[in-house]
This record gives sequence, structure tokens and C-alpha cells, in this order.
Amino acid sequence: MIQQGQSLPSATLSELTAEGMQTHDIPALFANKKVVLFAVPGAFTPTCSESHLPGFVVKADEIKAKGVDMIACVSVNDAFVMQAWGETQNANQIHMLADGDASFTKALGLEMDSGKFGGVRSQRYAMIIENGTVTQLNVEPPKSFDVSSAEAVLKQL
Repeated sequence: MIQQGQSLPSATLSELTAEGMQTHDIPALFANKKVVLFAVPGAFTPTCSESHLPGFVVKADEIKAKGVDMIACVSVNDAFVMQAWGETQNANQIHMLADGDASFTKALGLEMDSGKFGGVRSQRYAMIIENGTVTQLNVEPPKSFDVSSAEAVLKQL
């Protein structure tokens, strides 16, 4: 599993924007930026939709006021699902990034097998990234939601 002080792996994530489908190279996307990246097991799932993403939507201005250039949410879903989920959650200040084949999640070592729920998914986590290097990493134990919340991340900024 990736650790604090390590650089993010080379990978790509997709994002459906008003300009169309974007494919982002992770090192380039996060270069020279302070980023809060959080991951959820799945779009439109209960904790993710009721607490995790909404917390970052509500706290986005406070987070950005701490010098954060970008807030991004990643999930092992396709870009169409991530875009639709972002719209339903009014997540216009958050980059909704799709890891459709779980390659980024696997490269981080943060995948989990959810069985019949959806197969390979991401563990729930949040990280603070500065110029491509992980400076804080908060991975939730299974079926928990605490250390990866917007409130927890704000305390670390």
C-alpha cells in the first residue's frame, strides 16, 4: 500500500466534463498542486452518497481556503456514472474521477474485493497530496467512516 512520503503511481483516470471525456495522467494532473483526493467504494452507495461526498461538497470552500488547489473524488466506476453522481450531489467544485478498471486503485494497493456487491472496489480513504507526493493518508477500516471525512481532512490541512 502507498505510504506517506511516496509519489503517486503513474496511472490515468477519466473525467466527463462539459468539454467531453478527459483522460488525466495522474503525475501531470497533480503536478505543482496541493490536492485533497478521497476515494469511495462506489457512487450512489449509502455512506458515499449520504455522508462522504456531501461532506466535501459542504466543506469545499473551507478546504480550498487552506491552500488546496483541487479536490478530487475517485471511485471504481465509469466516468458517466461519476459525472451523473456528481451532478446529483451538486459537486461542481470536485473533480469526479473514474477508475473504471481499478488500475489506479490497484497501483495504490488500496483495492478490496467486495464480492457480489461489485467485485474489485476501492477502500474508503482520503489523502493530501503535494506536488504528486502523499503527505497525509487516512485509510478507513472496513465498514467505517471517520478518518477520511472532510472534517478529518480539514484538521490536517
